[in-house]
Amino acid sequence: MPLNWPDYELLDFGEGRKLERFGTQIADRPAPQAEAARPANPLAWRRATAKYTGTKVGTGEWRFTAKGAPPKPIAIACPVTADRTFQLSIAPSPTGQVGLFPEQFANWEWIAAQVAKSKQPMHVLNLFGSTGGSTLAAAAAGAQITHVDASKPAVAMARANAELSGMGEAPIRWIVEDVLKYCRREVKRGSQYHGIVLDPPTYGHGPGGEEWRLTRDLLPLIELCRELTSADRHFVLATCHTPGVGPAELSAYLSEGLFGSCAQPPNSGQLSLVTRKGRRLESGVFARWPR
Repeated sequence: MPLNWPDYELLDFGEGRKLERFGTQIADRPAPQAEAARPANPLAWRRATAKYTGTKVGTGEWRFTAKGAPPKPIAIACPVTADRTFQLSIAPSPTGQVGLFPEQFANWEWIAAQVAKSKQPMHVLNLFGSTGGSTLAAAAAGAQITHVDASKPAVAMARANAELSGMGEAPIRWIVEDVLKYCRREVKRGSQYHGIVLDPPTYGHGPGGEEWRLTRDLLPLIELCRELTSADRHFVLATCHTPGVGPAELSAYLSEGLFGSCAQPPNSGQLSLVTRKGRRLESGVFARWPR
């Protein structure tokens, strides 16, 4: 079913693109996972107020209609519980991204629920935190957060989103650092967290040129997460957009890294977006513990 999110809607997809509504703006942008599909409503695409010209992320530029070029980023409200909302800004980038990842919305709700049901203050570590959706979902529910990402611009945007959401004074630590390096230091310091969220890229580089490769580095990272949550682990969430890594593979990474076996399999599945007519666009995978 479509997301329970008034400010966002997947309108259509096909032929390698997707049509989305963000507030009052409608964006036409690349979606490699939609290559094999055909648009269900070709006329709807004429309503786009912003279009990324490239056939894939990083190969084109944004073009706007007269009413589609906002003078400043658009604020999108994200209601993660009945009484808790945070905001993310829509800011189209030269790579074709828009500053938020709608397929993570159900995970933001799950994170907020995990934090809200705890009977003690929770400290959550958000790795590859990007523009802050998971961080603000946890903060909205009352957690203390450490947000880590190698990209200084992404962390700056996450901090701006916290200010936009009225959480400028929330207990959030903002760290620009290579994730593996940071976690190794945290283990040496004896730091402990109640929850961990990680959304690793397929490939990437840290501020010092450190190379990240998911198929090589994800299991060692999750093993560090095991040490960082060994005292009182409440939840761990991993998401992935790497070709060839499906729900079963990501579940195995999480089970092996956290428990040394598959004895406690997490809940896993596809991240997806759904149109009003029920057409589903797969957008990555997730694995989360506890089930």
